[in-house]
Amino acid sequence: MKTKTQICIIDDEKHGRDYIALLLKKEFPEIEINFEASSVEEAYIYLTKNTPDILFLDIRLNDGTAFDLLSKFREISAQMIFITAFENFAIQAIKNGATDYLLKPIKKIDFVIAVNKALENIKKNQPVSTNPLQDHKIILSTLQGFRVIGIADIVRCEADSSYTTFYLANKTKIMVSKTLHEFEMTLPDLNFFRIHHKHLINVDHLQEYIKGRGGQVVMSDGSVLDVSFRRKNDFLHKIGNAD
Repeated sequence: MKTKTQICIIDDEKHGRDYIALLLKKEFPEIEINFEASSVEEAYIYLTKNTPDILFLDIRLNDGTAFDLLSKFREISAQMIFITAFENFAIQAIKNGATDYLLKPIKKIDFVIAVNKALENIKKNQPVSTNPLQDHKIILSTLQGFRVIGIADIVRCEADSSYTTFYLANKTKIMVSKTLHEFEMTLPDLNFFRIHHKHLINVDHLQEYIKGRGGQVVMSDGSVLDVSFRRKNDFLHKIGNAD
């Protein structure tokens, strides 16, 4: 999985590539350049094997144009910033999906605006997590201090008098000196359900329900837990099933 923005600069003039690299270093130091090409052929070979996030494309190259390069592909998913000394290419660049269009000599303010626009488009196109708890966390106080854990990592919670034990997806356990009722009120009821006076489960980790008077659930950690008879109907309703 890519974690950093990947940049490719395509320009047949070294000083042009160096100037873009300099602007990136000064204005966007967190971005690294992954590849530089000086021709259509070099760029084509690179793009058949790599998918950069942002392409800086000088329109006129020694062995053709940026449009010749793009015509070799059905689709380019990268944000494309075209660079040229000729204004008459603007319409063609826009038709080819340009994120922005910079005229030489490049002005720093125009460059910053173009890159920010590309970064914003990349952010918008990133897939949204399908797990609503993925980025939610809870702080659990322990005898040694406290632990910060992801709510999505909680498989189940088990009551023991005035204590609660958390069972996590990585098979670890954390005991906290608070009642299960307190956590029942804290954890989101969209994903958690108290099936028994002793058990609060994360339904995202539910693997199986076994019929019975109250029934039993099998969780992702292999645990088999009783469902209280008086909570059975509410539980089955929550998971969308009927007895």
